[in-house]
Amino acid sequence: MSTMISQSIETPDSGARTGRDPERKRLLLISYHFPPVGGAGVQRPVKFVKYLRQFGWDVSVLMAANPSVPVFDNSLLVDIPEDTHLEKARTWEPDYSLKKNMASQNSSHQPTSLLAPVKSACRKVLKAGAGLLLQPDAQILWYPNALKAGKKLLKSQQHDAILATAPPYSNLILASKLKKLFQLPLVADFRDEWDLSSKYLENHQQDRISHLIQTRLQKSVMKASDAIVATTQASTERLLDRAHQFGTDAIGKCIYNGFDLDDFELLDESIPRQHASSKRKPFRIVYTGTLWNLTTVEPLIKAIESIHRDKPEILSSLELQFIGRKTPEQLALLERINQTACTLITEEYCAHQEALKKMAAADALCLLLSDVEGANRVAPAKLFEYLAINREILSITPAGETAEILNDFWPTGNFRADNTTGIVNWLQARLTGQAAPSISNPQKINQYNREFQAGQLSELLNQLVLNHA
Repeated sequence: MSTMISQSIETPDSGARTGRDPERKRLLLISYHFPPVGGAGVQRPVKFVKYLRQFGWDVSVLMAANPSVPVFDNSLLVDIPEDTHLEKARTWEPDYSLKKNMASQNSSHQPTSLLAPVKSACRKVLKAGAGLLLQPDAQILWYPNALKAGKKLLKSQQHDAILATAPPYSNLILASKLKKLFQLPLVADFRDEWDLSSKYLENHQQDRISHLIQTRLQKSVMKASDAIVATTQASTERLLDRAHQFGTDAIGKCIYNGFDLDDFELLDESIPRQHASSKRKPFRIVYTGTLWNLTTVEPLIKAIESIHRDKPEILSSLELQFIGRKTPEQLALLERINQTACTLITEEYCAHQEALKKMAAADALCLLLSDVEGANRVAPAKLFEYLAINREILSITPAGETAEILNDFWPTGNFRADNTTGIVNWLQARLTGQAAPSISNPQKINQYNREFQAGQLSELLNQLVLNHA
């Protein structure tokens, strides 16, 4: 299934292969998740599509026609240029609601008979078996139809390079196969490191056989890649080292996640953070994104509980707003806030533009990153929109690249997870009316502009095409 936003699909008869502007090139971008799918992972590929055109690159997108995903966000469709070629292939995955119901039934199942332990064991065996088959991830069920659609597209329309963004890592498996068939330069874009995802993602197979399969697949992808792109300098170096261990001479490039200035034009910048009145307004801290084992809220909870023991009265002026999906473990942690005088507001995923409005209405924005192995190489995507929206940032992160970036802009609110005293002091200062400092080095923020980053990608693509000629 293929479509164009403008419904003006090029075909071989219309000169797709021979009549194009010789000054322009075309990229095949493989992204299972693409609007109207929502979520933070969609922002990167859609912004590449939006801005690459002004650097001489048109884009075809190979995407899932019926993605099995938890959230959709139609507001993101506005970023897709009208003449973008969208090639859609169906996946054989079950609908997400069915997967969610099955997971819920498994987690809530209580033994009610003598056969219950047997049934539970059977479910575990079936789940483990499915996990071994669905490698590197469940989206491998998209692979057969996506490969067929990709081959048809590349035969009918001339392309100059392929870029696949991951996770899911099935995107990379598909891209490496198409690269071998059509001998086009391939860029593997790692929004998250493969090994870190395998280690920390929920419900991911951790057995030895799965590890061996994943390593073999990763090796195959990296050997097929001409360039490896990652979202931090440290991740780029780590992945490039991994690739060279596998025997590839791929080049590496860091292209950070970022912000799009166009997204901020519709915000009501007149929203005041404090109103002059006899009654002082709450100090509002907003967190957007998933709360899970790599972004635990526990250090912040501990600081709030410490204030609750010593100065409980000041917590009545604190409002905490958490927007996004939360794992059961993180929900249990948030429940502890309700034992204090804080106001806790929790919401599920909301449209990107709505999330930006909530950020703009905050007094401070919260950034969380767990102090676990490998997290020093991670920079959450939301960090850069936090910087662009110019609200003070309370960050609880390990030493590493995220902390280094934040030290350039909001150094006084940057804490390690074990620095409960520092977090307490910061909270107490804000809750007792101490004014926030201004952002440092605001001129440095532009390096995280999505338009600038598309220019970085175009330079890499041009280099690969030139080397491939």
